[in-house]
Amino acid sequence: MELVLHTGVHFTEDERLMKCLLRNAEDFAKRGVAVPGPSKYRGILRDTLNAMKNTPASEGARDVLVDAILDDHTAERVILSDPHFFRTPRTAMQGGVLYPAAPVRMARMAQLFPTDQIEIFMAIRNPAGLLPLLYSKANQQEDTAFWGGRRPHDIRWSETIGLISEAVPDARLTVWCNEDIPLIWAHIIRQMALIPENEKIVGGFDLLASIMTAEGMKRFRAYLKDHPVMTEHQKRRAIAAFLDKYAIDEKVEEELDMPGWTEELVDELTDLYDRDLEVISQMPQVRVLQA
Repeated sequence: MELVLHTGVHFTEDERLMKCLLRNAEDFAKRGVAVPGPSKYRGILRDTLNAMKNTPASEGARDVLVDAILDDHTAERVILSDPHFFRTPRTAMQGGVLYPAAPVRMARMAQLFPTDQIEIFMAIRNPAGLLPLLYSKANQQEDTAFWGGRRPHDIRWSETIGLISEAVPDARLTVWCNEDIPLIWAHIIRQMALIPENEKIVGGFDLLASIMTAEGMKRFRAYLKDHPVMTEHQKRRAIAAFLDKYAIDEKVEEELDMPGWTEELVDELTDLYDRDLEVISQMPQVRVLQA
């Protein structure tokens, strides 16, 4: 079985993506792709992963979990989504490392599903915007506990992704930037379900409709109707053009509430984030979906 794990991360449209997957569940099922409701697995998987801290999973744990998740049905590919796979926002940043629990959690998933091909799909987000959010939620905001002696400039997604790859070397990782998600929303869904790019999905413009004015969406849909044959690249260029003109400002701009966070620092962190993405794109077993 191919086991697709959408692991968030937090504050990256994770629940909206889950809802879009569920809207397509019936169509995907015809292709052997299962999208179980989150209530079928989130609780039981979290409890199992937490219990594995003290006791290894039993020999039959995998089959029990699969039966519970699929209701005794079968599927070639199963998509599970939980922004808390790597634990909660309260512990998402510790000692200057983003999601330090991620490698252990994914190693336990590999132990639970030893005969299955695990694929990890995860969004990353500019630390300039994400760190203030995680700081506001953190269990411990003290410098040592949160920053671990590091500066904001030292925080790298490539470090976390590299540790995950080391923990589960046979797993494939697919990564995208949350900042690009309005342009590649449908592409992400299709990649998770292995649906051809030219096939329609339900809710392919769900996110776009939430950040664009009604007038903009009306004009955009009219544009698509007048241009029924477009490549994925052409479609993304069209989305970018319509967003540039019709985006709802308060939906695409964010206020950063963090002590000492200056415009200059945000620019520096954004530049480092762009460079870090280049590092990630060169990692073996890692695929980056870009706009």
